[in-house]
Amino acid sequence: MTAVDQADLLRRARGRRSAAAPPRRPTVPDGPAPLSHAQQRMWLMDHLGQGGALYNVPIAARLRGPLDRAALAAALTGLTERHAVLRTRYPSRAGQPYQQTDPVAPVPLPVVDATTDEAAAVQLAAEAARPFDLATGPVLRALLLRNGPQDHTLVLTIHHIAVDGGSLPVLAADLAALYEAARDGTPPRLPAPGPPYAEYARQERARDAELTAAADALAARLTGARPPALLRAVPPGARERRAALHAAPLDPAVLDRLRGLGARHGATLFTVVLAAAFATLRTASGQDDLVLGCASGHRARPDLRHTVGLAVNTLAVRADPAGDPSFAELLTAVRGELLDAQRHHDVPFDLVVERLGAAARGTDGTPLLSVTCDLIQPAAPLTLPGLTSENVELDLGLAKFGLALLVEEGPAPRCLVQHDRDVLDEATAVHLLDAFAAVLTAVAGEADPHLSELPGRLLAAAEHPVVEGLLADPGVVEAAVIERADGPPLAYAVVRGPVAPTGTELRAALRGRLPAAELPHAVTLVDRLPRHPDGAPDPARLPGAATPPGDGLPPDGPVDTVREAFGELLGTTPPADGDFFALGGHSLVAVQLAERLRIRTGLPLTGLDILEQRTPRALAAVLASREDERRAALARTSGARPRTRSRTGTVLLTGATGGVGAAVLQELMAQGRPVRVLVRPESAHLPALNGAEVAEGDLADPDSLRRAVEGADAVIHSACTFTDHATDLAAMRALVDGWRGGGPFVFVSSIDAYGRPTGTRVPEGSPSGAAVTPYGQAKLDCERILFEAAATRSGQATAVRAPIVWGPHHRLRDQLRWGSTGALYQAALAGRPIALPVADHWYGASWVHAAALARALAACTTPGHPAAGRVVNAVSGHVSWAEFTAELVRLLGTDSPITTAPDTDEELRRPWHYLTETLTAPLTPEPGEDWRTVLATMVG
Repeated sequence: MTAVDQADLLRRARGRRSAAAPPRRPTVPDGPAPLSHAQQRMWLMDHLGQGGALYNVPIAARLRGPLDRAALAAALTGLTERHAVLRTRYPSRAGQPYQQTDPVAPVPLPVVDATTDEAAAVQLAAEAARPFDLATGPVLRALLLRNGPQDHTLVLTIHHIAVDGGSLPVLAADLAALYEAARDGTPPRLPAPGPPYAEYARQERARDAELTAAADALAARLTGARPPALLRAVPPGARERRAALHAAPLDPAVLDRLRGLGARHGATLFTVVLAAAFATLRTASGQDDLVLGCASGHRARPDLRHTVGLAVNTLAVRADPAGDPSFAELLTAVRGELLDAQRHHDVPFDLVVERLGAAARGTDGTPLLSVTCDLIQPAAPLTLPGLTSENVELDLGLAKFGLALLVEEGPAPRCLVQHDRDVLDEATAVHLLDAFAAVLTAVAGEADPHLSELPGRLLAAAEHPVVEGLLADPGVVEAAVIERADGPPLAYAVVRGPVAPTGTELRAALRGRLPAAELPHAVTLVDRLPRHPDGAPDPARLPGAATPPGDGLPPDGPVDTVREAFGELLGTTPPADGDFFALGGHSLVAVQLAERLRIRTGLPLTGLDILEQRTPRALAAVLASREDERRAALARTSGARPRTRSRTGTVLLTGATGGVGAAVLQELMAQGRPVRVLVRPESAHLPALNGAEVAEGDLADPDSLRRAVEGADAVIHSACTFTDHATDLAAMRALVDGWRGGGPFVFVSSIDAYGRPTGTRVPEGSPSGAAVTPYGQAKLDCERILFEAAATRSGQATAVRAPIVWGPHHRLRDQLRWGSTGALYQAALAGRPIALPVADHWYGASWVHAAALARALAACTTPGHPAAGRVVNAVSGHVSWAEFTAELVRLLGTDSPITTAPDTDEELRRPWHYLTETLTAPLTPEPGEDWRTVLATMVG
């Protein structure tokens, strides 16, 4: 169905509605609306690259019967007309997001043939996981799979910023009524809509002063609480948050008896389940003081029951079952705490977190609210009149919380445990599932057991000293501890190798080995342990130890600059060795702190630097070394300023300070091509060494990108944030918006955009396969933006899909730390056994040398090149895991045994060869570009 057809149907449907009495529609104030607090958190997670598919809400149904596709398309468009939040996008101005509602437009309903049920499942999963762009919208998309002549699967995917659980029944009922009306040519029979969600957001923001005052009181109630000791700490920042789900059946009679137990104590079934979750965690962890989260809706007001939007909040319920109370006593206490929390259900939990500050996380960075509990219903199928409907389960396999304890009602009730694989191991999760089901069954009986009588206690970990626990990690060479009378001990570790564990990882490992009282405040990594002349350790010279007066720190040096910035953002000025996480830092504050220090010092610094260095002293050392690099570079250029006027044939290059960009810059300069490089001001001296023209800018500053591309005759776009996909997409839009000269535009994409291809030989431009990663999807989206722009202009667009890039640049040496290569490197470095897939297929990795990729990219900027207007591959070699691993072990000089096994890391099972017909000539390896030589260089 074309957009014209949909528009015509929409006009006719509007005409029919106008003949009837129009529904009451609340007036909406003019101008953009603010985001609600819940929406603000969704936007922030997305902006930090931590959203991806995590907040996608897919709804799918198998529809059998005579489906009227035109009526369905009209109904979807009518749905967005009725609920403006479904056609709202979320741009930002001066760093602040706002709601921008677009005019009603036909909702696309693509129809795709599904050859088999297996193929349909792959297509549905890929559609449900495809990320949204909140700034440009839309936040609702539809796809119709045609399984047969009268057999279809409809999937609607909506971003959580626009809906919650209470919205879905409203949307389902409205869609059914709109479909029936469009099919029959009659006015839809619909109740009056609720207030627009934008009005709800305005009303909430108008109460910010009141809500903030209430948040202070709620924060005071949570002061002193700690995250559950069962959970592992994970480094902050963007990650996939892969989930595991475990289920156990629950006898329906147990639920009936639990309802009766609740009735006898004036409690709902959910309250009983919540108390059982507290009992399970208390027994398993031995921890008395616990905080669990639960969802709370804002639809108690009758006028909001037909409003679609994100009207939900998280409540923090704290219980302290110290001693040995009976379950009935625990239930009474939990009921009181839950009722108290529900009285403040409208206070956004994000405001409470702000008030808690550092207390919102444990000393290792674990969020206080990491465990949630809920009572859920089986999903009802999406139904359309005249069709039989069957619900299609779409599990994205992602975890919003570290651990969720759930009970599902219905004909076949179940206990469910979902957990973040990084936060909780499988064995503990399975134990918790069994324990939760056993606790629910036990308390449903006639007796009232005490908590000590409930099943589910984990075996206590052996009490090992801190040093022995640290040395159990093969990456730790030396370790030391300083005992403190006024708090937890301080621990230190010397680690080896580029993929050695971080301090956060080491402390997380200790949590499973040591009693809480012996757990160190933090594990600080040091280059070496300070020693006395006789070789004995000198703990007085360790970071954080009592520093004697006159320790040599300059009063106004970079350490003080960093400490002041810490204090401004974290509320307290730390000592030189104060730990970022212990002070309440998290990923967003790290980004803000890096930006503040970057502006004040004029030196390059990233949020990752903050998260890795953690203390003012370590950050000051990093800044000092970068200042030395800058001075040396400027001295070599003798103060010469880069050119500011472009020459004919100028190539704009982004990412010139990275591994790929540096190689491209070197290649272009060797060819005598005039080059303009886009760099941040603090890094402008680096490409200037090669005589390149410098355009100061940043991927997050669209205006600087438009200025940089103005007047360029060609573009090679190799810069990427890797994790902040929204910034990458916005940067591509800004570049193509300014790309008006009609010359070549070459985008460095990734073979991740192919996902997991179905065949083993992947031709250039093949369709994307299943399981496209968020990074790969962002590359696909950038390609689409480029080619759509090229279709309206005379320029030649090329997307060059590259695999792992190898080379001597320090940024590229980090490739060995990532993904499967990182796991192999770490095992080989430690001399551990390495299991590879059984060699019944070719399994290995595709790669390209940075210099070869640079030659290929430069070639693609030649007008009329065969790559113009196409997606092409850039692969200079394929290496099997067996060859790679054997060479790695040889270079590292260890004796890791290499074996094969049928059950290995799925990331190692890569049978694909990527074909590179178009760029074969420039990709031909030159001397020194074979994989063995470059691997030896990267290993060092």
